[in-house]
Amino acid sequence: MDYSYYTSEAVSLLSRLIAVPSVSHDESEAAGVLESYMDACGLSPRREANNVWAVAPGHDDSRPTLLLNAHIDTVKPVPTWTRPPFSPAVEGDRLYGLGSNDCGGGLVSLLQAFRLMCGRSRAYNLVYLASAEEEVSGADGISRALPLLPRADVAIVGEPTAMQPAIAEKGLMVIDATARGRSGHAARAEGVNAIYEALDDLLWLRSHRFARVSPLLGPTLATATVISAGTQHNVVPGECRFTIDVRTNELYTNREVFDLLQANMKSSLKARSFRLSPSAIDPAHPLVARCTAMGMTPFGSPTLSDQALMPFPSLKLGPGESARSHSADEYIALSEIASAIETYVRLLDGLRL
Repeated sequence: MDYSYYTSEAVSLLSRLIAVPSVSHDESEAAGVLESYMDACGLSPRREANNVWAVAPGHDDSRPTLLLNAHIDTVKPVPTWTRPPFSPAVEGDRLYGLGSNDCGGGLVSLLQAFRLMCGRSRAYNLVYLASAEEEVSGADGISRALPLLPRADVAIVGEPTAMQPAIAEKGLMVIDATARGRSGHAARAEGVNAIYEALDDLLWLRSHRFARVSPLLGPTLATATVISAGTQHNVVPGECRFTIDVRTNELYTNREVFDLLQANMKSSLKARSFRLSPSAIDPAHPLVARCTAMGMTPFGSPTLSDQALMPFPSLKLGPGESARSHSADEYIALSEIASAIETYVRLLDGLRL
């Protein structure tokens, strides 16, 4: 089949989306562009906040449901852009613009595949969801939309993976730690220095190795990234605050890692959230098996996505390269979009879940 029309549609839509700033929490106009386009395509879209979705015709609750998901929002443009980030520009095979790679390419490619599959016989239900606030894991993003959708059994998330299936993804937990001492005068060596109290914990954290190492994601990592203490040079600080960035593999839960850290550190720990969980899909799942049969190579991804908030199996599969995400002069190749649409349709056509 010739997919050139759908590729052209995808590139045109993505160009329109790039031209509308859609930094997290400010996606309303971009969601409107997408909603209007889907309505013009006869997809009967629905919207909640800035999340937009459609359900393929013939939905039957007795069949399994596959969710196609990608996000609308972008990060803020970094200062090193050499071209206007909100001015889409096609140069050769590349479409430049903020969000083109992360994850506009997956967003529009999945939508075109959804359009094509709506007209084909399927042994499963199909739902397309463009979610908001993915870059900040916001409460008005996919968490707000999922309860309103038909129950999903598995999902494809269109993050940039060079169209290779990421079948595991690290979770994220941010911990605020407070080491407490007792203030005193530095000249008289009074008090208990909270910096030294924190140092004991930081040295333990630096040397600790989590026992369960994932063949896909490697070890769970806990890294001190921010520290603050003291008021002036002659006062022994009574408090030292530091931040721990935790990246959990699929062999640990966030709560389990938190409890382990608290049991081994003197500082008081408080997790900002436990909700961004690691995820993995069984390599024997029919969706993964179909990817493998098509010549794709499953791998594990260290970067977070809306998968963390999905209470069902999922994998990431999308055009573009993760290394381009959040970078200056971001782009997606037009050939990557074309290949993605064809690959998605080949994957979905005849799939049995």
